[in-house]
Amino acid sequence: MKFKIDKIRMGLMVCMLLFISGCNQQTEVIGEQENTDIAQEETENEVIEINNLDRKIQFREAPKRAVSLNQHITEIMLALGLEDSMAGTAYLDDEILPELKEKYEKVPILADEYPSQEVLLKAEPDFVYAGWESAYKEEAVGSIEELESFGIKAYLHESSNIVAPTMDDVFSDISNIGKIFRVEDRAEELITAIKTDMNDIETKLGNIEDPVNVFVYDSGEKEPFTSAQNFLNNIITLAGGHNIFSDIEKGWASVTWEEVVKRNPEVIVIMDYGNTTVEQKKAYLLAHPALQDVSAIKNKRFVVLPLTAGAEGIRGPQALNTLARAFYPEKFE
Repeated sequence: MKFKIDKIRMGLMVCMLLFISGCNQQTEVIGEQENTDIAQEETENEVIEINNLDRKIQFREAPKRAVSLNQHITEIMLALGLEDSMAGTAYLDDEILPELKEKYEKVPILADEYPSQEVLLKAEPDFVYAGWESAYKEEAVGSIEELESFGIKAYLHESSNIVAPTMDDVFSDISNIGKIFRVEDRAEELITAIKTDMNDIETKLGNIEDPVNVFVYDSGEKEPFTSAQNFLNNIITLAGGHNIFSDIEKGWASVTWEEVVKRNPEVIVIMDYGNTTVEQKKAYLLAHPALQDVSAIKNKRFVVLPLTAGAEGIRGPQALNTLARAFYPEKFE
């Protein structure tokens, strides 16, 4: 009888030990979850300070009703998965990237170009993100200072508003947006993916000892409007080309046809946007009497890029691939 009682006592003790152990494990799990929740809350409540050109902006929380102005920065927002945090968008230059179309269709379109300040305010934004400085003019949405007086934070895409930007400057903008919206991991993943794609193309190109001379034709008949020291200039260089107007210290510039002839481009890059079609631009260049002895015209070597591909956004790999294949097709056979 005593033996049976001892066995019962032993069983009860084992059960109690298992119960206590289970409670301890559950407490540890709950404790770990609490620590994770606290860490996440601290991150969400952290004040983020961003340097944006000549000013500092503080964000106590991620924006919930952002408005993007200009396509290349809209595509950055969508690539970061921020469509649910957007109250509107505007100014589409060409077709949105196919992989972003479904996300884009979730965002209200405020205007074909820049919305008026009245239209912008009706969207009740808490954050405005512009690609070009022209968005913050009085005839558009108003100045940054004016928007801030309405309690709206405003960010200007730095890489689109400096001379001679590189892909690293674009990455800096993407990183800033990642911090502002508390999606740093997504920003780093996007940057890594872009770097990988561009490195693959550069590897196929290899070392280019004699870069091809390139003229970018944006628009203009009396005077051609062309790429100088802007982002497209950097992409042309990475693709093994030499922008014939890279010596001009500004982003875009008006030049003379005489100077185009003198510098004799081997390839002409036509920017595709606006009311004038690519075929109309090409026909104009081919018929221009002053250009008949230019190498690119004689050999009919043209490359077409949508305007957004030449802007400081996520299309660096696309632009690089298009140009590299056009400059050196034999390397991609």
